Amino acid sequence: MNFNDFLQRLNQVDARGLGIELVALVACVALAWAICKWFGRDQPKDSIWFGESTFDGLLFPLLALVFTDLARRAALDFQTVLVLRIAVPVFLSLAVIRLFARVLRAVFPASNLVRLIERTISWLAWIAAVLWIVGLLPPVLAELDDITLAFGKTRVSLQTIFQGVLSAGVVLMISLWISSTIEKRILREAVSDLSMRKVASNAVRAFLLLVGLLFALSAVGVDLTALSVLGGALGVGLGFGLQKLAANYVSGFVILLERSIRIGDNVKVDTFEGRITDIKTRYTLIRAGNGREAIVPNESLITSRVENLSLADRKFNITTTIVVGYDSDVAQVQSILCEAAKAQPRVMTDPAPVAFLMNFAPDGLEFTLNFWVADPDKGKDNLRSAINIAILDGLRGAGIDIPYPQRVVRVESLPAGTEPVAVPTEK
Repeated sequence: MNFNDFLQRLNQVDARGLGIELVALVACVALAWAICKWFGRDQPKDSIWFGESTFDGLLFPLLALVFTDLARRAALDFQTVLVLRIAVPVFLSLAVIRLFARVLRAVFPASNLVRLIERTISWLAWIAAVLWIVGLLPPVLAELDDITLAFGKTRVSLQTIFQGVLSAGVVLMISLWISSTIEKRILREAVSDLSMRKVASNAVRAFLLLVGLLFALSAVGVDLTALSVLGGALGVGLGFGLQKLAANYVSGFVILLERSIRIGDNVKVDTFEGRITDIKTRYTLIRAGNGREAIVPNESLITSRVENLSLADRKFNITTTIVVGYDSDVAQVQSILCEAAKAQPRVMTDPAPVAFLMNFAPDGLEFTLNFWVADPDKGKDNLRSAINIAILDGLRGAGIDIPYPQRVVRVESLPAGTEPVAVPTEK
C-alpha cells in the first residue's frame, strides 16, 4: 500500500465501519491480555514472555498481532479496513521492541548500554511503523536499494545492509534468549557448582552466537566460504597482536574448568586480598572487605602466585596482641582474652579462641589471642576492634595493669666544673 492508497482508504471509511474495527481491535487486545494474565500468574519477574506486569513481555504483542491480523483478513471481505491495518505494524514494532528489550535485560541486567540500545531500537521500530502505515515504506526501501556502497569489487545497497543488520540482530537476540533459558532452566538444576555452571553457560552462549551469526550472514547472501580467509587472518592476529587477549580468554576457561579458584573464594593476589565475586572470560573481579574492587586479568591468576584462603578450609584466623604487667595472673589474663573473643557472634566456637603467652617483653608479658571466623568478607578490622575494646574493659575491671614505656632520668654527681648530662634509660 502506497501513500495514495492510504489516503483513498481514509476517505472510504465510514463511521459504522470504523466502530466495528474499533470493537474488533479492543476484543483482540482484551483476548491477548486475558491469555497472558491466565498463563503468567506464577511466572518470574524476569520472564521474557510475560515480563514484570504480564502485558510488558513478548507474548502480549505477539498474540495481539496474530489476533488483529486475523480480524483484518476477515474484515476485508465486508468493508474497507483502516484501523486494523494500522494496528498490525504497531503491534509488530512493539513485538520487536519487547524482544530486544526483554532479552537484553535478562542477559545483561546491570549494563548501562542496554538502555541506549533499547531507545535506539524503539525509535527505529516506530519510524518504520509510521512509514508502513502511511505507505511510504516501499518508496523508502526502493531509494535505499538504489544507494550502493563499494567493497572492493562488490557493491552492496543500503537496503541489503539494513536487512542484514536486522536479521543478524533478531537471530542474535534469539540465540541469547536460548542460552539464557538453558542457563536458568537446565544448568541451575543439573550443575550445582557455580564455576562449572559459569563455564557451561559461557560455552553455550558463545556457540549459539556463532551459529546465529552464521545463519544471519547466510540469510543476507554472504558467501560463508569467504570467511575462511577471514578466519586465517584472525588466527594470525590472535597469534601476534592479540596474544594477550587470547591468553586471558583461554586462562578464564582453564580457571573455571580446573576450579582451583572459584566464585566466593577469598584470595590474595600480590598485596590485594578479597573475595571473588565473578569470573569473566577475560578477567576476574575481586572485592575487598572495604568495598574496593580489583579487575585482575585471568592470565595473571594462572602465571603468578595466588593465595587461596578458602580452598581447603573456610575458617580464617585473626590474631591480636596485648602486653600486661609482670605481676599479672597469667591464667586470669588468658581467660579474659578468650571470653572477650567468645562474646562476639562472628567468632567460631570450633576451634575455640585461645590465648598464648608469647614473649617476655621489656615492658611486660606479651599475650597473643587467636580466634577464627567463617566470614572474613564481612571485615576483620571491625571484629578485631570490638574484641580489643572488650579486652580493655575486662583487664581494667580485673585491675590488671597495661604498662607503657617509661623514661627515667638519672642525675649523677659530677666533678666540680662539669655540666650534668641527662642519660635516658628504659624502665
